[in-house]
Order: sequence, then C-alpha cells, then structure tokens
Amino acid sequence: MKKKSYFNEHIDVSCGYCKHGSEFDGAVVCKLGRLLSVDCTCKYFDYDPLKRQPAAIPPLKSFDPNDFKL
Repeated sequence: MKKKSYFNEHIDVSCGYCKHGSEFDGAVVCKLGRLLSVDCTCKYFDYDPLKRQPAAIPPLKSFDPNDFKL
C-alpha cells in the first residue's frame, strides 16, 4: 500500500525548510555537515512543514452597512 503524502509532491527544494537545516546567525547550516549549494539540490532533503513560513494574509475588503441591508 502506497504511503499517503499530506503535502504537495512538487515542493521547491530549499535548505531553509529542510529537516536537516538549522538557522545560525541568519544563515542556514546543514546538521549533516553538507556544503549548501546555491541551487539547493541535495539528495538528503527532507521537507519539514513546521519550518515553512506562511504567506502574508491579504487585506480584507472594506464593507459599509449598506452591503448588509436587504
């Protein structure tokens, strides 16, 4: 039986949200001792959803009281 993935299978690889990456002095450092490449292509990349920062919430539309009258 295939293991169900809860996340999109086409996640852009970034060391910033890898399970093995940690932030140190504003830079991402690999806990495995790997050198971080510019294009972040690492075969040990393991997605950690808790490290990903959500996108900013768009501003709400402004309503006036006439919008809610019947």
